[in-house]
Amino acid sequence: MQTFEIGKLLAERDNKERAWMEFLRASSLSVGLYHLKAGQSDPQTPHREDEVYYVLSGKGYFRAGQEHQTVGPGTLIFVERSVEHRFYDIAEDLTVLVFFAPPEGSLGK
Repeated sequence: MQTFEIGKLLAERDNKERAWMEFLRASSLSVGLYHLKAGQSDPQTPHREDEVYYVLSGKGYFRAGQEHQTVGPGTLIFVERSVEHRFYDIAEDLTVLVFFAPPEGSLGK
């Protein structure tokens, strides 16, 4: 068993000043924190793994394929592998918990 405290993970991510920080990798999934500042564009490209996003804080919008969704704290989004998606029009710094299954990058690019 492994346990994590979101507050400590957020502080670690802030210290590293990176948008993405993976903190768990197992054979069936990986989990990390993704942070985008207000007004920042989201550079991500489609992944070959399924993803679940859980918005911890911030406000903005999310697009997956042709669907658009307002996001804020508590928003939970599932995105199937290979679907074009991204956050946009970020009004308040956005912090998201991201789950990949199988682990991010394990199916290649």
